[in-house]
Amino acid sequence: MPNPIRILFVCHGNICRSPMAEFVMKDMVRAKHLENRFKIASAATSREELGNPVYPPARRTLAEHGIACTGHRARQMTRADYDDYDLIVCMDRRNIRNTLRITDGDSEHKIVLLLDYADRAGEEVADPWYTGDFDATWDDIVSGCEGILAQLTAD
Repeated sequence: MPNPIRILFVCHGNICRSPMAEFVMKDMVRAKHLENRFKIASAATSREELGNPVYPPARRTLAEHGIACTGHRARQMTRADYDDYDLIVCMDRRNIRNTLRITDGDSEHKIVLLLDYADRAGEEVADPWYTGDFDATWDDIVSGCEGILAQLTAD
C-alpha cells in the first residue's frame, strides 16, 4: 500500500478554522472509506492557544453537522512539519506568511490557501474569531476540503 497523503491545515491559533478543516476533511475521507490513504492534522502559527481545545462555537458548528472533535489540543506548527506533510493548507495569507517564516520558505511548493481548491483562488477562509459567523467559515471549509479531496482522489 502506498504512503498516505499527509495534509496539515494551518491557522493562527488552531482552535477554530484549522481544526474545523481537519475534522471536516477526516469526516469526508471516512465517508468515502479512504482513511488509510490520508493522514490529516492541524496546527497554529502562533503560541497563543497552545493546549486549548476547539473553540466552543466551532465545536458546536461541527457537532451540528455530526462531526466530533474530541481530544484536539492546539499545537504550534514546527519546521519539521514541512518535511512531514505533503500539503500545508493555510486559511489566509497571514497564515501563509507566518508558515513561510516557520518553515524558512517553500522550496517544494506545498504551502497553499484552502480556497484555491474551491475555484476561489486567492480568497481567504472567513475568520469566525472576528466575524462570529461560523456558518460562513463552515461553508468555506467544506468547499475547500471537497476540492482537495476531489483533486487528490482523481484517477
